[in-house]
Amino acid sequence: MSQTLKDRHWWCLPRGEHNSIADVPGVQVGHVSVHQGTACTGVTAVLPHGGNLYERPVQAGASVLNGFGKSMGLIQLQELGEIESPILLTNTFGVPACASALIRQAIRENPDIGRASATVNPLVMECNDGQVNDIQALAVTEKDATDALQAACGHVSQGTVGAGSGMRTFGFAGGVGSASRLVQLPGGSSFTLGALVLSNFGQPSELRVFGRHLPLEDKARSEPEEPPEKGSIIVLMASDAPLDSRQLTRLSRRSGAALGRLGSHYGHGSGDIAVAFSTANAVERGSQDIYPTSRLCESRLDFFFKAAVEATEEAILNALWHAEPHIGYDGSVLPSFKDAWGDTPFRKT
Repeated sequence: MSQTLKDRHWWCLPRGEHNSIADVPGVQVGHVSVHQGTACTGVTAVLPHGGNLYERPVQAGASVLNGFGKSMGLIQLQELGEIESPILLTNTFGVPACASALIRQAIRENPDIGRASATVNPLVMECNDGQVNDIQALAVTEKDATDALQAACGHVSQGTVGAGSGMRTFGFAGGVGSASRLVQLPGGSSFTLGALVLSNFGQPSELRVFGRHLPLEDKARSEPEEPPEKGSIIVLMASDAPLDSRQLTRLSRRSGAALGRLGSHYGHGSGDIAVAFSTANAVERGSQDIYPTSRLCESRLDFFFKAAVEATEEAILNALWHAEPHIGYDGSVLPSFKDAWGDTPFRKT
C-alpha cells in the first residue's frame, strides 16, 4: 500500500521493491491522459514483456465475475490460455481505437499477420468513466493508445491518470492502482506477484477498509438515494512463477475475495473482470512438436491465492489514495478519499 495509507497488522505478505505490478521482471506500464474540452479520460498500457508478444505469447487465464462489459479479446484468451498483444485499458467507447492501435502495431512487427499467418487477438478492457468524462466525445484515439504503449516503463503512476482519469470508486475519485507481494515457497523458491486495477466500482455506503466499515454519516458525502451498483473493475495480475493457463484462471478468480473484503457485491450493472498472466514459459511460436516447460506444484497455489487477494485489495486502496479528482464535463467534482479519510488511524504514524 502507499507509504501514507497503511495498517501494519492487516497484510501478511511482504511487498515487492516498488509495490507495483512492475516488480515482476519484464512487466512495464504506460499512461496517456486525455484532458481536453469535455474529455477526462485516457489509456493505460501493460506490457507482459518488452519483446514481440505475437511471436512470444505469455500464459494467461481470465475470470468474468460479472460480465456487464465491452472488452475485446477475452474469448480467445480463455480458449487458448495465452496473451499475444500488449494489454490496453480505457473507457467503454475507447475500445475500438485501442484495438486498432494494437492491430497496427502487431502488423508493423509481424508483416505476415492476417495473410501468411494467423490474425492477432488484441486485448482491450474498459470501465465506464461517463460520470466525469464526456464519453460521447469519443476522445480516445489510436495515437493515444500508441503513445501509451511507447510510454511503458518500470515506474507505475497511480490514481486518476491514464485510463483512470475519470473513474469513480465507492463514490470517490478512483482510477489506477497497483501493488505487489513476494511469495516464498517451502522449498526455497521465491517469486513475485503484482496486481494492477482500473477501479470504477462500489457503492459509497458499502466501503470497508481494513475490515472496518466507513459509514457515510461520518463524512458529508451521502446521496439522497443511493443508485444501484453500475460500476466496474478490471484486475490484472502478473507473476514470474511458472503457472499454466488453468492455474492462472484459478488465480484470477481470487480477485473476487479482494472485492468482497472492500464491500462489493458485483452489482447487476457492473463489469468485474480479472486477467492473470505469467512471464515464465513464454516460448517462441514455431514448428516443434513439444516445448519443455516447468509448472508450479498444485499444492503451492495457496501461497499465490493469498498474494492475489492482498495485492488486489491494496491496489484498489492505492487507486483511492493516489486519486486527485478532476472536474467533470458537467462541472461536478468527485470527493477525494485522502481528504475525507486522511486523518483516520489508517495513516501510517
